[in-house]
Amino acid sequence: MLVEGVWKDLPRDVRSTGGEFIRPESSFRDRVTADGSSGFKAEAGRYHLYVSLACPWAHRTVIFRKLKGLEKAISLSIVDPLMDVDGWVFSDRPGCIPDGVNGASYLYKIYLKARPGFSGRVTVPVLWDKARGTIVNNESSEIVRMLNREFDSFAEKSLPDMVPAELRPEIDRWNELIYRTVNNGVYRAGFATAQDKYEKAVGELFATLEVLERHLAKSRYLCGGRITEADWRLFTTLVRFDLVYHTHFKCNLRRLRDYPNLWAYARELYQVPGVARTVDFRHIKEHYYRSQKEVNPSQVVPVGPVVDFNEPHGRGKVLPPSELVSG
Repeated sequence: MLVEGVWKDLPRDVRSTGGEFIRPESSFRDRVTADGSSGFKAEAGRYHLYVSLACPWAHRTVIFRKLKGLEKAISLSIVDPLMDVDGWVFSDRPGCIPDGVNGASYLYKIYLKARPGFSGRVTVPVLWDKARGTIVNNESSEIVRMLNREFDSFAEKSLPDMVPAELRPEIDRWNELIYRTVNNGVYRAGFATAQDKYEKAVGELFATLEVLERHLAKSRYLCGGRITEADWRLFTTLVRFDLVYHTHFKCNLRRLRDYPNLWAYARELYQVPGVARTVDFRHIKEHYYRSQKEVNPSQVVPVGPVVDFNEPHGRGKVLPPSELVSG
């Protein structure tokens, strides 16, 4: 079983790929649908999310749950930011929520309950079905699309569709580029054990950041004047960039703050009502610097940098938004 975050098998795995970090596929890929045609019907109180506030992939689902007002419909557990040799731990430390559904002490036990003998990756997020006692899905990109529309009957906030049909091709193009070179690109740089693989990942990362900087000089959001799924998928990497990726993952050609448009854009998204409450900087720093011992053997957590996402963003000067998320 590969426990993501501890990466105790990372040196062996990376050596087998010539020093390049390659993220394996997620194991559970079922879907919740509003009409139940998938076998998993959207119902209030039936589903539970297991997440880490440190993890950018899980953070996507927390943001969608918050913005849609699905807190009462979908319950939540938050793992401890500090992992041990057995992976993600449930605790009652600040910012954590123990497993109130299955009473597990470790996340891997949830995977084994869903699939006895499971030997794949143990990752967050996990969407759990209380009725059938199994994992529905552990792929964040698919979970956020379920949260976007399938639970609308139980959402307490009215939110424009974040994957509208007319924008889906553009959203998917941005998602593909950003996933490969930015979301996963920082990991490809941070976990590379060969100089050429590291430099390739860093080069692609900063080339995309330059593309994004130029695009956001003339566009309020990635797909024009409204916030879409693509923006939130980018945001969860940007909010961690200066804090951990710049130093910890050696993505240090430039800081997020060195890109005026990207930095202002990230601040605007952070300041959308409810989003700041999904960001836990202490969990983020503790997890990366203390749990990823292959990258930071000393486990010393730096005291900086000071990053103020509450600074005025001034993005209204770029393009007036046609649809903004309301509180």
